[in-house]
Order: sequence, then structure tokens, then C-alpha cells
Amino acid sequence: MTRNISEADTRANFIDPNLAQSDWTSENITREYYFTDGRKLIGNRRGKRLFLDYLLKYNNTSLALIEAKKLGEHPTKGLQQALDYAEKLRINFVYSSNGKQIYEFDRRKGKGEYIEKFPSPKELYRRLNSSNFQLKEKLHSIPFHLTGPMRPRYYQEIAVNKVMESIAEDKKRILLTLATGTGKTFISFQIVHKLIQAKWNLEGQSRRPRILFLADRNVLADQAINTFNPYESDLVKIDGEEVRNRNGVVPTNAFIFFAIYQAIAEREDIGGYYTEYPSDFFDLIVIDECHRGSANEEGSWRAILEHFKPAVHLGLTATPKREDNVDTYKYFGKPVYEYSLKDGISDGFLTPYKLKRVRTNIDEYIHTSDSKVVQGEVTKDRYELKEFDKTITIIQRTDLLAKAILNNIGKMDKTIVFCANQDHALDLRDRINQHKSVTDPYYCVRVTSDEGKIGRIHLESFQDNDKDIPVILTSSKMLTTGVDARNVRNIVLTTSIGSMVEFKQIIGRGTRIYEGKDFFTIIDFVGASDLFYDSEWDGIPDEEVITDETGEEDGDDNEIKKKRKKPKVKEPTEDYEPKEKLIIELSNGRKLKVIDIETRYIDDNGKPLTAREFLEKLVGKLPAIYQNEDQLRKIWSNPDTRKFLMKDLGELGFDREQLNVLREMIASPECDLFDVLSHISFSSELMTRKERAANVRKNQQFFTVYENLKAKEFLEYVISHYEKFGVEELGRERLGDLVKLKLGSTKDAKMIFGDMNKLVTAYYSLQENIYRVS
Repeated sequence: MTRNISEADTRANFIDPNLAQSDWTSENITREYYFTDGRKLIGNRRGKRLFLDYLLKYNNTSLALIEAKKLGEHPTKGLQQALDYAEKLRINFVYSSNGKQIYEFDRRKGKGEYIEKFPSPKELYRRLNSSNFQLKEKLHSIPFHLTGPMRPRYYQEIAVNKVMESIAEDKKRILLTLATGTGKTFISFQIVHKLIQAKWNLEGQSRRPRILFLADRNVLADQAINTFNPYESDLVKIDGEEVRNRNGVVPTNAFIFFAIYQAIAEREDIGGYYTEYPSDFFDLIVIDECHRGSANEEGSWRAILEHFKPAVHLGLTATPKREDNVDTYKYFGKPVYEYSLKDGISDGFLTPYKLKRVRTNIDEYIHTSDSKVVQGEVTKDRYELKEFDKTITIIQRTDLLAKAILNNIGKMDKTIVFCANQDHALDLRDRINQHKSVTDPYYCVRVTSDEGKIGRIHLESFQDNDKDIPVILTSSKMLTTGVDARNVRNIVLTTSIGSMVEFKQIIGRGTRIYEGKDFFTIIDFVGASDLFYDSEWDGIPDEEVITDETGEEDGDDNEIKKKRKKPKVKEPTEDYEPKEKLIIELSNGRKLKVIDIETRYIDDNGKPLTAREFLEKLVGKLPAIYQNEDQLRKIWSNPDTRKFLMKDLGELGFDREQLNVLREMIASPECDLFDVLSHISFSSELMTRKERAANVRKNQQFFTVYENLKAKEFLEYVISHYEKFGVEELGRERLGDLVKLKLGSTKDAKMIFGDMNKLVTAYYSLQENIYRVS
């Protein structure tokens, strides 16, 4: 009898009453709590979302989850999955119940036991917060400041609560590590909001705390100020202009202070503004992008933090502990919470990426007398790739890269090009605008510190998703961190990068979610993406493609298919610029080009994937409409059955637009959609339409059936039309138009082929030949 009771009935008739008996009310319980959005898939679709049967909350904190099984099943049947979810949500108490029995697992102890009834909310809360209870209870009790239907993501709640608990436990140095694009400024605002509302401060007095938000760039500080807009009347920015307006006196009449390191630090000719504040003035200092200032003793914010030593120091960073930011982790200690890029992509809060590796035939330069020295002096025989556009510029190579960039991106896809320095950003901007097809003068602009106000205006227009122009930004260091531009489709790397930390920051410009943005593309000209192979944090790119300047792929040259060694990384430094850069113009006999294409499919753990596995990861499960390659070929070769197949694929979410996107991702526009489906489903070799057309032309036996020369010419015309425009030109409904274009009228066609049935038969037979096994 019990086996017929569903899980829903078990919840309603057994588990819910058990919870009610332990004082759990509707405001404490969230049923079917979805906590991820589902990985982004092709065609603006989503993968499976993760959810809990029950989430139990009290005092704005998640205390426990319940895995429900239907009456008659073993009560711990789903315990392992529940424990996995609890780990992700940082929840310590996990319950599994079939309505009759309740199993409690305490993750802190690593073991569980059967219990008679659920503990009450207050009992469970106190068990989790035994130390510093009163302050934790007070800080937790302040709800998030939210507007409209907005709801914080689960990891944002965790991050805020972990900081609250650390502050309550009197920790002085706290670190949050969250991938770029996950909302660190939003988290900072909620932390500040809770502390202000709770009137927390170091002295324990009844006053609002004074909080300093430190950034290293004005654009980051200004973005943060916008986020803190609800406290507009309580905040001030410390800079030279503000101090001058106050007759040389630093502002003190606020609760939230914003500053960039450079504006308040000591300089050669002036003392730092920070020294004019008492060392115990601030209760909390938030250091945004704290890895950039460097925590070593010479670091730009270290002296400021030393001065304000009594305050709680909260560091925010997007990069995990690696060789080039060990000082940061040494200063702050282990992060109280980490949320990686891999987590963000898997959960659907960040955009997946693919990788295009572009290699030229001039990845080093050996000077010869037939090359012209336009400027500077040749000081050695050989220049390496890492020196390009820093100490040496090769005019033709800059031109080649500009063409390759344009041909590897969509014409109106927002793109950031990272260059060696500001001059290189100018050179690439000019070359891109020289070869562009869009006439707007602001199609490609430089955004660097030298551009000043004009650059900031261009950046704001680029960030505005309602504006198409500018499309391409060339930059060097200015856009590596914190700039929120959600619709970036391409990140282009044209200069070597010595720091994994800097690399991760650069790539973070493309991870933000935007409607209709299924993935973004890293286009790497210098092998910098080797720094991205960091499976613990990022995962590995779903796809890696080597492409040429036209955007085409060609994998014939096995020489470039070599295993990559993880490069050594070093502390980021400012680019060294000689007084006079060497500029070379190659002789007319030297032709530059981009060499072959390599496609690699890798999962998040570095495991090689088949093409089908890769596409299933990006697209979801592929349809089982056809069982093998022969069946697919037979269906596709006939216009009538092909039409029904396309209809079935469309109903399953694989319409023509999605199939074309897949074709661009794994092949090229010159490949037939049949080859895309066959390659995805059965790992078959890809063929272009040109190759298929050539195979038909070689088959003279097929043409000898038709004695009339005009009949042969018509079939050749159909082949050429297919070769140029694709399978869409082979539909049954297109036959009449093709006849009119080539033969004039249906009457003429009957005379040439004998009758219309023979014409249709020839048309269908031609397609069987196009798609026959090569």
C-alpha cells in the first residue's frame, strides 16, 4: 500500500507535519529551492538547474536541507546527492527522510544518525553559532538590501554571511575570492549595508561604522559608488578635488569613503591624504582587486593598511592563490569563501568560452639586410614573440593581425583587443579601421589612460548594450580589471602576458551573462592562453581552435599539434619601453600568413572529449532521430525526407540557426550541415561543399546517362549553386526556380529531360551523388 504513495504525497502528509511540529513555519521553509540557473547552452537555452526538496532557513541564514523520498523507500536513498549540494551551499546539516524516519547528517562531524524529530529553527541556529552568538545573531538578522524582484545568488549569500561570521569572531584580515563577473561589488554593498544597519563598530559603541572602499582605478571606484547609491547621502570620495573644495582638509563627515590608492598615497612631492586621518578612524577597509596593489611591503596599499592597522581589512580578489599573488594570500590568509570561474560557468551565472589559437609564420624575427629599418637600431640577430610591439614593431605583422581579428569575429560583435602598450593599441586601431567594412568612424577606438575623458566616453558607449558603436576597443592595461561590459563576445590577445593573475583578469571581461550570448571567444595570437590551463579554478576551454587570418580552420599541419607545457609565470610588471622602439618594414618578397588550424575538445578536468561529447556539453543531449551514419545519409540525400528531418530537429531545439552556429563553431561556413551532424554524432571526417561538388564532377558515369548537353549543363548549374549557397538550394521547392534561372521555363525543361518525372529523378539522383560516401 505504501509503495503507491508518491513523493509529493509523502511531503504533504508526513514531512510537512513533522516540520510543523518542530516550529518550522512557511517563512522558514523554501520548497523546491532552485539555486543555479543551469549552464548556458547554444540557442539561448539552459542546462539542468539544481534544486533542493527543502531548504530550511532562520535569521536570514541557510541552516539545513532535506532530501525527501517517498514512503516505502529507504530514508537515505538520496543522501549522497544531498551531501554534494550541501557542500556547494556550505550547509552543515543534511536531513533525509521518507516521512516515517528522519536521518540527520552533520557535515562538521562527517557522520549521521537517525533522530526522532527535526530540531527547531532556534535550536539548529544555536548549534551552528555557539560562539559569539549575540553579534552573529544581530548581523545575520539584517536582511539584504534588495529592490524589486531581485534575489541574491546562493554564493553571494554565502560570501556575505561568511564575512559577517568572521567579523563577529573578531578576525582582522578577511579574504573573499570570487571569479570576475560574480558580483563582488554587490557583495561588498550588502556587507556594508548590514554593518551600518547593525551599527557595528570596533569600539562596540552605538554608532554607524566608518568604512573605506579602496580601489586602484577611478573607473572601479566610480562603479562601486554607483552600486552604493542607496547610501548616497552617507558617502564621499577622497581625492584632490574634494580636499581642495574643503580648503585642504580631508573629508570626515561621512560613513562610507571611496578612494583610489594613487589619490591618497604618499608621493615624492606631497604627503598622503591617508596620514591625515587618525589610525583608528576607520572600522573596516574594503580593498577591491586586492591582488593588484600587492600585499608585499612595497605594495601600493600596504602602507595605507599599516596606518589603519586597527581596522578590519577585507580583501576582494578574482584570482586564486598562485605564484604571482602569494603576498596577497600571505597577508589576508586563507579565503573565507571561494567561488571559481568553473563553478560560475557550471551554475549558469557566467558565460562559457571557446578558444581560437592563431599562429603566424612570423612568431620570431631574424633580421636580414633586405628588411628596412624605419626607426631605431637593430641590437641583436633574433627577436622573440614576447618582444613584439614592446621593443620591436613589424609593420606587416600588425597589418596581418588587424585583418585576422576582423575575419575571426562577427562584424558587430563587441570585442576588446589587449595590446602590448598604448602605442601598439594605436597601431592596431588604425590598421583595423583601415580594413573594416563598417563606415562608422568610431567602429574601433583606443581606450587607454592617455585618452582621458574621450576614452571614458568611448568606454561608456561600449558598455551601453543599447549602442552598437564602438564595436572594438584596443587597450593595454586599463581594461584588465573591473570594467563591466556584459555583451563582450571576443577577447583578443595580441601580446605576451607574464602573469596568470593578469591573464585571469583579462579573460574575465568576457564572462558576464547577456541575453543571447551563448559563449564568448578568446582569440589568442601569442600563446598566452597557456596560462589558462588551471583546472582547479577555471576548468579547461570547451573548444580550442587554431585559425588563420580569414577565420578558416585547417588542421593538416601536424607540426603545430604539440603538447603545451605549463609556462612559468612571474610577477606582473609595467611594460618596459625603450626611448626609441625598433620599427621594421619587411621586404616585398616576405609574405606573412597565419598557419594551420587545430581543434581540441577538452572538459573542465582536462579530459579529452569526442566531438559529440563536447557538443552535448555545450548544446545538451543530441537527438536520437537517426541511429547511424548510413541512416542519416539516406535521410539527408532525399529532399523530402531531409525536410522532415529538419522539422524534427527544429522541434527539439536544433533549428537552422542553431545548426549554423554549430557549423561555425566546429567547422566553417563552407561545410555542409550534413557533415556537421555526422561529425557531431559519429565523429566522421568533415568535408566542404566544394569537395563534395568536385567528387560529383569526377563521377562521369553519372553524367553519361544524360545525352542532352543542356541537361548536363543544368545539373552542373545545380552543383555550382549548391557549392556556392548550400543545401538550402537543394530543396524540392527550389527546383522550379532553378529551372527558370537556367533553362527558362518548365516547357523547355520537359524538352531537355523528356518529361518532368525524369527531371525530378535527375535532381534527386544528383543529391544522392553529392552525399554518397567519398
